[in-house]
Amino acid sequence: MSSETIQITLPDGTRRAYPRGVTTHGIAESLGPRLAQDALAGEVNGRILDVYIPILEDATVAVVTASHPGSLHILRHTTSHVLAQAVKELFPDAKVAGGPATEDGFYYDFDKPTPFSDEDLQRIEKRMTEIIGRNLELRRRELPKEEAEAFFRAEDEPYKVYFAHEKGGVTVSTYHQEGFTDFCAGPHLPSTGKIGSFKLLSTAGAYWLGSEKNKMLQRIYGTAFWRRKDLDAYLHRLEEAKKRDHRRLGKDLDLYSIHEDLGTGLIYWHPRGARLRLAVEDYAREIHERRGYQFVMTPQIARAHLWKTSGHYDYYRENMYTMQVDEDEYVLKPMNCPGHIAIFKSRRRSYRELPVRYFELGTVHRYERSGTLHGLLRVRAFTQDDAHIFCTPDQIETEISKVLDLTAEILGTFGFDTYEVEFSVRDPRTPEKYAGSNQEWEQAEKALQNVLTRHGLPVKRMEGEAVFYGPKIDIKLVDAIGRSWQVSTIQFDFNLPGRFGVTYTGADGEEHTAVMVHRAIFGSVERFIGTLVEHFGGAFPLWLAPVQAVILPITDRTIASCQETARVMVEAGLRVEVDLRNEKLGYKIREAQMQKIPLMLVVGDREAADGTVAVRSRETGDMGTAAPAALTQRLVEIASQRRLTTNLDGIVSGPRDRQEEKAAQRS
Repeated sequence: MSSETIQITLPDGTRRAYPRGVTTHGIAESLGPRLAQDALAGEVNGRILDVYIPILEDATVAVVTASHPGSLHILRHTTSHVLAQAVKELFPDAKVAGGPATEDGFYYDFDKPTPFSDEDLQRIEKRMTEIIGRNLELRRRELPKEEAEAFFRAEDEPYKVYFAHEKGGVTVSTYHQEGFTDFCAGPHLPSTGKIGSFKLLSTAGAYWLGSEKNKMLQRIYGTAFWRRKDLDAYLHRLEEAKKRDHRRLGKDLDLYSIHEDLGTGLIYWHPRGARLRLAVEDYAREIHERRGYQFVMTPQIARAHLWKTSGHYDYYRENMYTMQVDEDEYVLKPMNCPGHIAIFKSRRRSYRELPVRYFELGTVHRYERSGTLHGLLRVRAFTQDDAHIFCTPDQIETEISKVLDLTAEILGTFGFDTYEVEFSVRDPRTPEKYAGSNQEWEQAEKALQNVLTRHGLPVKRMEGEAVFYGPKIDIKLVDAIGRSWQVSTIQFDFNLPGRFGVTYTGADGEEHTAVMVHRAIFGSVERFIGTLVEHFGGAFPLWLAPVQAVILPITDRTIASCQETARVMVEAGLRVEVDLRNEKLGYKIREAQMQKIPLMLVVGDREAADGTVAVRSRETGDMGTAAPAALTQRLVEIASQRRLTTNLDGIVSGPRDRQEEKAAQRS
């Protein structure tokens, strides 16, 4: 083969000779004019490159079109550059910071004296459409570091000077489109005309480099899709997400509050929110006890040397709260694992006792930057459904399998039956970054992979994403509107057992280092409840609802009957309230609907005389009448079995004429 040609392997396995320096676009042209027209980038030996980058050696090449999984990222990245160009054209004094593509769209930060207004966003969108219509080429330029810094300094772009200096190598990658140049590693679409449908979504403040010590910049969020219908579907999901926002619903449903004057990132649970939380936690305690876990409790503070031994003091000091007690430094508990180890080590352990499974609903405290705090989802004090399993090496697969079974059962009980699973493993090229021997890592990764395979779970392998102390499995649940939420995690740990000397006496009479597994299924109770609020839109199933039924007297004459019915239901374990406010019945019903209470039990003179209640469902309205005793028995059964639907067939007699109720509503 000539030194002027190279061999290109195509996705179907075909090998073709091309001139050295051929581009992906040139390869696409040789395969057909339609493919050349649709070519957006090239996947060269697994790396996405611009279509015009020369290929200088033998390679496997795939032409990236809009159907490629990575094409959306390229689209959104390019659209963020168009956003920056539009802002510079409309607001020349604005300084450009950074703007990456994200999982759902893109954003860009700008240093601008005044915030962007809604009218500004409309103008920027219009200018972006014009730039797309110009069909400007995007071309990569490699500049020596000093030349790149000088270029951006001359452009009066101090943030780009910083990036070129701090992030650039000997040469700095930039992208140019018409009069706009950006520091960027790429890749990008060949031209702005390739951009599909886009939308600017919102603005927010964002600290430079994410630090509160730095200047506040203005961030513009947007998204882009290849097809308009996909953009419209996404915008619809965003509107639905706004309706389900747990911060708004948390206030509307009177679940919790955050008092900035008392401390940021700290949750105050109101009575209704506490009931919801207790329902979640009681279920967790019950199912863990059935699955052989032992409950433990550990203190909120411990001497700093505990966290120095564990390594957390050195690695996570900036996220820990410390205090001086007498002559010693103490740490407010940031995680539960060292406490569980202390309990395990309180006496010698035999292999016959293993596995030992400790479970704690343990509250921990971690410093999070104020700009990252977000309702229940990111807080500074939270409770983990934390468990640590101490076992022998030959018990690993069985224990991991049991954890996956437990996770599926728990998430299924809350109505989550679709998951995304990520399996994070180490980068074998940098073994020095990880604790544990090669043999231990190979054994652990093989054990986790075997279990995942047996369970038939679709798994995304995350190369190099393992934590330093062991491989892990992360489970992301998918909610009612298709969003994924990181909740459950299962992690091996080669670090702590060695640091603390966690051992057991084996059958040979020798001491052996125990295998330790960290796992949490909710992740944190606060975050999980925030997820539940948004998943159900606040309309919880009966077993979770903070108020399961509200009893509504039509007249004062029926108050005593309502209170007696409430007493019977409460004594049976139901969460019931009586609405005694001096308001019209229609108003009370609307209020109960707004509070998303599953059942409203209306009692007028006729019901009081008959010894019944008129049952009204949150979803279906009037259902008919029922005897309180039979209704109570059925509701207790539904709640105890944690059903997701409330089926009252056979209990209610069917709707009947409610002239009395209608008259009460009119009055």
